[in-house]
Amino acid sequence: MSHQHGIPQLRLHKATQQAYINVAGSRRYLGKWGLPETNSRYHRLAAEIAANGGTLPPDPKEITVAEVAAQYIKHATNYYRHADGTETSEVHCIRLAIRRTLELYGSEPAVEFGPNALRTVRQSWISEGLSRKTINMQTGRIRRMFKWAVSCELIPGTVYHALIAVDGLRRGRSDARETESVKPVPEKDIEAIRPFVSRQVWALIQLQLCSGARSGELLELHPRDIDRSGPVWTATLEHHKTSHFGRLRTLCFGPQAQEVLRPFLLRRADAYLFNPQEAEAERYARCPVHRRPDQRPTPKKTDREVGERYTVISYHRAVARACVAAGVPGWHPHQLRHNAATRARREFGLEAAQVMLGHASADVTQLYAEINEQRALEIAARIG
Repeated sequence: MSHQHGIPQLRLHKATQQAYINVAGSRRYLGKWGLPETNSRYHRLAAEIAANGGTLPPDPKEITVAEVAAQYIKHATNYYRHADGTETSEVHCIRLAIRRTLELYGSEPAVEFGPNALRTVRQSWISEGLSRKTINMQTGRIRRMFKWAVSCELIPGTVYHALIAVDGLRRGRSDARETESVKPVPEKDIEAIRPFVSRQVWALIQLQLCSGARSGELLELHPRDIDRSGPVWTATLEHHKTSHFGRLRTLCFGPQAQEVLRPFLLRRADAYLFNPQEAEAERYARCPVHRRPDQRPTPKKTDREVGERYTVISYHRAVARACVAAGVPGWHPHQLRHNAATRARREFGLEAAQVMLGHASADVTQLYAEINEQRALEIAARIG
């Protein structure tokens, strides 16, 4: 079989005078040889094969859920990327959502995946103990997979439209676990972990309280990113949570934040501000005793290596371990945004908190900024 750029050659079946092509061992007949409609059918199919990576487009009646998922994951890994080409966390979430779907329905025809199948997948997550909000988000990812399949004409549109009919789980109207709303961290619990974290982690905590930044936004900073030309230092981020919407995100550092940052600016312009290798070196230097030269090394429990920057996970892990060591209720760094937002809303209003957090909508900011209950009591006492 002769190919040109992966496109199969049109062939003649002499016994029947039919035109056909061979693709991956599969023969597709296109009609009587030499007719204009046959040639038109061939060129259309050749274009579809080129668009499908050199293979025949699957028959919508035969393609399985697993085949749809494989093609969707390939699409997602190319689509959900940061500007620097790295995958976003959405790809990982999609894989988790698809994994359970494949366990239950991977070999089934995609056209037969309907509302009851989606409810079955959802019920398995409920039984596993996932929260209602997480289940709704994962269910939405499964719907988007079938929506994408419809847009690529892999399956009929009726499949996706049927899945839309499955409403999301409502609070108090399902067996799914409910989660408590995220609250600011009590100041005493923040201060309690100070002796149990590195200088770098404590600086990150203070910066989140001052700036309301996401932990990932601070972990990516280099000295070159900080504009120190004005009384308030700024850092305009190239990569952030909503950069794919074309929105700008600028972190602002006032006098308190500047004092926290200064010691970490004395390094190469392209080095990360907060380096866990430095933290390990400082911890080692503080140890009263060290290994003997002839002491055998302790086998490593994991294959993790200390890198030149903290990740969101390693930062969260450091705080979690410190909470255990300090004997305080566990909290995570993302709660510090709630602390900063609540303070900004109390002192400057909701709009100020919205700008500080980088939210496009004040409705989102209200989820972070706790209403000042004491202020409400004062108002009620005066007007009520």
